[in-house]
Amino acid sequence: ASFVNMQAPVGYVAGLGRGAAGFTTRSDIGPGAPAPPIGAQATLGDASNGSRSAMNRGFGRGRGAPVPVDDEPAEPPVQFDEFQGGDAGIFAKRVGEYDDDDREADAIWDSVDNHMDERRRDEREQRLKLELEKFRKDNPKITEQFADAKRKLSAVSYEEWDAIPDIGDYSIKKKKGGREFAPAPDTLLQKAIAENDRNAYDEGGGMDTGNVGVGVGGVFSNPNKRSDLTAVGEGRGAVLGLKLDSMGDSVSGQTVVDPTGYLTSLQSQKISSTAEISDVKKARLLLKSVINTNPKHAPGWIAAARLEELAGKISAARSFAQKGCDACPMNPDVWSENARLNTAEDAKAIIARAVAHMPLNVDLWMHATQLEDEDDRKRQVLRKALEKIPSSVRLWKALVDLSSETDAKVLLARATECCPQHVDLWLALARLETKENARVVLNKARETLPLEPLVWIAAAKLEEASEANDATVAGDSASVDTATSDQVDAKSLVGKIIERAVKSLANKGVSIDREFWLKEAETAERSGHPKTCFEIVRVTVGKNVEDEDRKRTWISDAGECIARESFHTARSIYKMCTLTFPGKKSVWIAAAELERVAGDSHAMDAVLKKAVKYCPTAVVLWLMAAKELWVRGNVHGARAVLEEAFVANPDSEDVWLAAFKLEFEQRQPERARVLLLKAREKANEAGSSVGERVYVKAAVVEREVGDLNAERAILKEGLTVHPGSDKLWLMLGQLERQAGDVERARETYAKATRRCPSCVFLWLEFAMLETSQGNHAKTKAVLEQARLRVAAAVSSDGGNSSNSSSNNSPMAQLWLPPPRPGPGGAAC
Repeated sequence: ASFVNMQAPVGYVAGLGRGAAGFTTRSDIGPGAPAPPIGAQATLGDASNGSRSAMNRGFGRGRGAPVPVDDEPAEPPVQFDEFQGGDAGIFAKRVGEYDDDDREADAIWDSVDNHMDERRRDEREQRLKLELEKFRKDNPKITEQFADAKRKLSAVSYEEWDAIPDIGDYSIKKKKGGREFAPAPDTLLQKAIAENDRNAYDEGGGMDTGNVGVGVGGVFSNPNKRSDLTAVGEGRGAVLGLKLDSMGDSVSGQTVVDPTGYLTSLQSQKISSTAEISDVKKARLLLKSVINTNPKHAPGWIAAARLEELAGKISAARSFAQKGCDACPMNPDVWSENARLNTAEDAKAIIARAVAHMPLNVDLWMHATQLEDEDDRKRQVLRKALEKIPSSVRLWKALVDLSSETDAKVLLARATECCPQHVDLWLALARLETKENARVVLNKARETLPLEPLVWIAAAKLEEASEANDATVAGDSASVDTATSDQVDAKSLVGKIIERAVKSLANKGVSIDREFWLKEAETAERSGHPKTCFEIVRVTVGKNVEDEDRKRTWISDAGECIARESFHTARSIYKMCTLTFPGKKSVWIAAAELERVAGDSHAMDAVLKKAVKYCPTAVVLWLMAAKELWVRGNVHGARAVLEEAFVANPDSEDVWLAAFKLEFEQRQPERARVLLLKAREKANEAGSSVGERVYVKAAVVEREVGDLNAERAILKEGLTVHPGSDKLWLMLGQLERQAGDVERARETYAKATRRCPSCVFLWLEFAMLETSQGNHAKTKAVLEQARLRVAAAVSSDGGNSSNSSSNNSPMAQLWLPPPRPGPGGAAC
C-alpha cells in the first residue's frame, strides 16, 4: 500500500512541523442542518433552491417512479411547552391547552418573581456598578490611557512632528532566525590552527632546515607573510602609541602624561559594576527624553551634565552644560554649572558670557568675584557690577570688606545714598566715622528710617563709648550699680536715648517687642557696652507684662540669659527685680547666687548688704553674708554680720547656731559655750522651748572640753525637754559607757529603746554593750527584740523609714553578729 493512499491519523494537520496553521472546514464536521427523513430525499437542484415539494416527493418521482408507501401511522407533531420544553410531560395531553387557570398561575408566579427581584435590585445594581468601575480601573482601555497624551497632540507643531524619530521593527510576528550555519568539525579547526601556527620570533619567513617548512604545510614558502598573533600584538602596540600621542601637547611637543603616576591614576579609576552601568544608561535615556521634550528646561541639562560627571565623562558633562547654556541663556544655574565643570580660565570666560546675557544677576557677579585670585581684580569686578546694579546691598558689603578703611568710608557713603533703606550700611558707616560725624550719620539714618530701633541703639552705644569713665567698661558688675542711692540714674544720656527711642517708636505705631529688645541687650553686652545693656533692660523689661506676672517672668528671663552666659543682662534683670520687689528674699538670693557664680566677692557683699537692709528678718540672707566673709577668711567681718543678725533676729536659733559654729571652728570653746548658754537663756526668757540642736551642740562642746559632769547635766536637761530625741539618748549612753558605769549605761539604753524603739543605732549600741560584757545570750535577746520592735515601727510608719531603705541600712545590721567594739568605741 502506498503512504499517500493511507488514511491520515486523527488530528493530523499537514505542514504543522514547518509552521503551517491548521484549519477546519464544514466538510470536516458535517452539515449544519439535520438530514431529511428517509424516503423524502430531494434532488440536489430542488434542495438547493429550497423547494418544499421536492422534499415531499420521493426520489425519481418526476421520471414516473411509484411513490413509496409508509405503513406506519403518522404521528402528530410534538407541542413545545415553555416550561418543560419540547416534551409536554407524561401525563399531559398530546395537544397542549393553555387555559385561564394556567394563565392566572403564571401571572401569580411572575408577580412573585418580580417582587423578589425588586427587593434587592438596588443593592445588586450598586454592587454590579462598583464591580464594573473596579474592573475598568484595573483594566483601562488603551484609548483611556493615552487620552491626555492625544489631547496634547493638538499643540504639536510641524517641526516637532518631523523631529519624531522613526521606530524600529518591533513586530511580534514569528520570524525565521538569522543566517543558518552548520558548526565546523574539530578536524577543520585543528587544520586551520596548524596552518597559521608560526614562531613569533621568526622574522625571516622560515628556518634554515627545509624539511621543517614542508612539515608545517608550506607556510614558510612565502617569506613576506606574517602570522595573525604577531599582527595582533603589533596592532595593540600601534593603538596604544596613538592614544599616548593624542594625549601630548601638539604645540610644544611636551606630553601631559605623568610617567610616574600613570599607573597609579589607572589604579585609582573607579570600576563600576554592571548594575551601576545599567542605572546610568537608564538615567541617560530618561534625561535624553527630558531634554528632547523640553529643551528650554535648564534643570534637565544640569542633571544630564552631573550624570556624565558622575559616570566619569567630564567632556560629555561639559558638552551638556554648554548646550544647556545655548538653549537656556537666561538661566543663571546652568551657567554656574558650566563654569564649575570647566577650568578656572574657561570658567571666567563662561561667567563673562553669562553676565553679558544677565547683567542684573547678583549671583553671577559674585561667582565672577570668587573666580578671581587677587583683591584688586575682585574689587574691579565688584565695581563693574555696582555700575549695573547699584542697589545691591550684597555687592556693596563685599566691596567694603575688600577695601581699606578710608575707601570703605567713601564706599559706605555712596552705598547709603544708593540703598538708604538698609540699616546695616548706616551702622557700618557710623562705626568708621569719628564721634561728631557718627552722630550726624545716625541722625540722618534716623530721619531716613524712623521705624528702625537699631539706629537708636547704635546712638546709645556711641554715647557710652564717648564717655571717658565708661569707655573701657566691659562687663564690670559695678557699672550697673553706679548710683549710691537705690534709684537708677535715669539722667544719663544713654538712658535718655533709649527712653526716647521707645517713646518715639511707640508713637509711630511700632510694637515694642520685649524679646527683641532683650536680645539686643545681650548683643550690647557682648560688644562691650554694659551701660547700654542695662538701660535697654531697664526701659523695656516691663513692657507687655502683667503686674502679677512680673516677678515670675523676670526671673525666668534672667535664668535664660544665664544659660546663654549673658551674665550682665541677667544681672540687670535682677537689678530691676530688686528695685521692684525689695522685700522678696527669693529675688535677693537669686541675685546673690548670680554674683557668686559669675561676679566677684565685692559685688556679692554689696548685694547681700542691700538684701539684709530690705529683708532684715530673712535669716538665710544674714547667714549667706556671714558665710561668704568667713570662707574668705574675714572672721571679724563674719562676727560683725552675726552680731547685726542677733539684733535683727534675737530669737532665731539658726543665728545662734551659726555663731556657735564660727567660734567652735575657730577653736574658741569658751565663746561657743557662752553663746549656747545665752541661746538657752533667751529661749527660757521668751517662754519657748530650746531646740534639740542647741542641747546637742552644747553637749559636744562639753565633750570637747572634757567636762563629763557638765555634759551629763546638759543631756539630762535636754531629755527632759525632748524625751524622744534619739541623739541625746545615744550620747548619754555613750557617756555612761565611757565613764565605766555599765549598769547606768544599760539602764540608759533600756530607757532609750523604750522611748525610741525605731532607732537602730540605739539597739546596736545596747547589743555591743552586752557583747563587751560577755553576755552573748543577752545580746541575742536584745537583737531579737530589736528586730521585732523596729519592724513594727517601720510597718506602722508605712514603710517610709530610712532604716530599711537598702541592704546596707542599719536595720540590716540587726541580722548580723554585732561587731567587737574597741576600747571605749562607739557606733555613733
